[in-house]
Amino acid sequence: MNRKIAARPQLAHLSAHLDELKQKGTYFHLRILEDQQEPVCTYDGKRVINLASNNYLGLTAHPKLREAAIEATRKYGVGSGAVRTIAGTMRIHMELEEKIARFKNVEACVVFQSGFTANAGTVSSILGKDDFIISDELNHASIIDGARLSRAKVKVFRHRDTAHAEDLLQEVQKEPGHKLLITDGVFSMDGDIGPVDKLCDLADKYGAIMMVDDAHASGVLGRNGRGSVDHFHCDGRVDVQVGTLSKAIGALGGYVCGSRDLIDYLYHRARPFLFSTSHPPSVAATCIAAFDILESEPERIERLWENTRYFKRQLAAAGFNIGGVNTPASETPITPIILGDGRVAMEFSRKLFDAGVMATGIAFPTVPEGKARIRTIMTSEHTRAQMDQALETIAHIGKQMAILA
Repeated sequence: MNRKIAARPQLAHLSAHLDELKQKGTYFHLRILEDQQEPVCTYDGKRVINLASNNYLGLTAHPKLREAAIEATRKYGVGSGAVRTIAGTMRIHMELEEKIARFKNVEACVVFQSGFTANAGTVSSILGKDDFIISDELNHASIIDGARLSRAKVKVFRHRDTAHAEDLLQEVQKEPGHKLLITDGVFSMDGDIGPVDKLCDLADKYGAIMMVDDAHASGVLGRNGRGSVDHFHCDGRVDVQVGTLSKAIGALGGYVCGSRDLIDYLYHRARPFLFSTSHPPSVAATCIAAFDILESEPERIERLWENTRYFKRQLAAAGFNIGGVNTPASETPITPIILGDGRVAMEFSRKLFDAGVMATGIAFPTVPEGKARIRTIMTSEHTRAQMDQALETIAHIGKQMAILA
């Protein structure tokens, strides 16, 4: 155990802030996974049914991904040794980018170290202070940070409100500068789907750059998990597609897809790309294998959706608010249990864990005040018995805490 060292007064304000979180009941400790990421696994020495992981298709432990990682390590070593623009671009990095580009039906792709850096690095590099960003109010934090770094003027439209988005586009259409219209494909806290097709219509109408963050749609929506752009049949209409390699793909990283000129520009100007060492070859090999599985094992996505539909039905039948009552309605494997109060949500999560279910409490500032929730995520690998046991536990705690009658 790490020993406690007396804090220097220069950081006393941080201690005060942590004390405030403890008083509100929203302070948390990191839970430590002691085996592999699976539907049932061990956190902090306790076996729990895992409803908190983004491992939608169970690929983190797939034998073919393991084999690919081991073989690449044997062949290329454990690291690339440099940033991509100096000496760190390996053939296997290019093979991964070419594979993703083919999968997404675009000209080119660049892989970043994470989905966060893909979003923040792209938005901040393709726009400047004379440009405008029209952004959904619930877009991911990485988009918000990228917008701030770009110094562009930001206009925020009400969640999924395309009429409001059009009003904002009309406001700025005669202003000089580029306009970027941006949405999540799937929103990570509510599990609802962005209106990509309607926003594409607006981008076409007003000459805006269209961008979609498909982190939670990759591997989940569209043919073989191609994402929300494919789901809405919008190929060729989205200028910038961002995806992740760390959720359904099961490994690590993010990527940006689009035209060859877009990707070449990001090679030259995206700061996370320019100043971060490239992925270990084992990670690139793992991701290549994962895209092979998306093509060859579509039944994984079918199981994911079958499990999702069942789990949602049972939660709703038990009487939980799973969205749609003063919050967006979930349409994907992300299913929130809306509780409102942050302290209640965190206590519910702790009680679930003690009873053998891992489901994360989410409170402000991740979600607005008054909309705290338990976020559950279904995967293709959960069995019916595991789901039923988790549902029974959730309902029991709900009654214990007087959330259910």
